[in-house]
Amino acid sequence: MQVNPSVKRLWTMVSVATVMIAIAVYVVVVPVVKSHPLSLRAIEERLSQGLLPSETIREQSVSGGMSRGGSFSRPASPAPSAPRSLPPSGGGYGGNYGYRSAPGPVIVPYPTYAPAPVYVGTGGGGGGGFLIVIVVLGFILLPIALNYMQGGTRRFDGPAAAGSQSELLNDIVTVSRLQVALLAGARELQRDLDRIAVSADLTTSAGLAAQLRETVLALLRHPDYWTHVRAESQTVSGRERAAELFDRLSIQERSKFTVETLVNVGGEVQRRAMPSGPSEDAASHIVVTLLLGTADDRPLFKTVNSTADLRSVLQRLGSISPAYLLVYELLWTPQDPSDSLSADELVANYPDLVTL
Repeated sequence: MQVNPSVKRLWTMVSVATVMIAIAVYVVVVPVVKSHPLSLRAIEERLSQGLLPSETIREQSVSGGMSRGGSFSRPASPAPSAPRSLPPSGGGYGGNYGYRSAPGPVIVPYPTYAPAPVYVGTGGGGGGGFLIVIVVLGFILLPIALNYMQGGTRRFDGPAAAGSQSELLNDIVTVSRLQVALLAGARELQRDLDRIAVSADLTTSAGLAAQLRETVLALLRHPDYWTHVRAESQTVSGRERAAELFDRLSIQERSKFTVETLVNVGGEVQRRAMPSGPSEDAASHIVVTLLLGTADDRPLFKTVNSTADLRSVLQRLGSISPAYLLVYELLWTPQDPSDSLSADELVANYPDLVTL
């Protein structure tokens, strides 16, 4: 069969064009696709080398410090005093009733005579003895009542008053959380918190109160850097319930840390390294959290909406007596000097903070 010359020429032109297009694709398009960061080959190579996750999504590592001491356990009651042994009766008055006989010679009293009967009318002074009893009881009970009523004002001025022993021994306790955000310029605060956490004596009530006082002083020295605050204080009936609430708040705050680079629990200090290199984000804030369990029967504070309120609350916390401070936990982030907390991370991790 003879092919039409025009069709033959058209077929030749199409064949040549197809070959030229194939050559162009191989020479120009294939190298571009191979070098493109989203190509399958490039993705396979990057996945095999472990480079893709670090280049596409930078893992955020937030360091945190933690120091904790104390317990919600009921304090040990003082041992009851041994009953005083009475000497055997050796004569004298009341010898058969265990009374101590009077020393020295026994003086025989003079003979006594029965007094003449006294007739008292219905409106006479027959109640004089009862009045004397009331006056004596008043002198005895009035100081005790005043001491009890003033116990609430003396709880933060030193050792617990005698009238507040019931508050120390009952099962009503108060759990408080105070959270302060500061500008990242307060780098000296981070060094102070490191020193306080490492050097604190967490095995005694006095050492625990000293750590709280040092933390409060460190915060009070940087009022110009305060930006946000969160304050909560609630009374709980039952020490076990208070311990559960305290642990729940602690876990809630500690879960915001990627790694706890400094930990001191009961005097045992542990340090960990950051899992990634230095942060490339600009440092924005430092967040310090104070968790307290105290023997108070009322909340320590209400809402905090201003720097004046925050200063007042910090001063009150710093003067809590060791007898009332049951548990104290100090948390802060970032702890590592090379780490930073950005403004976005502050909003995401601490949405309940109130701007000062």
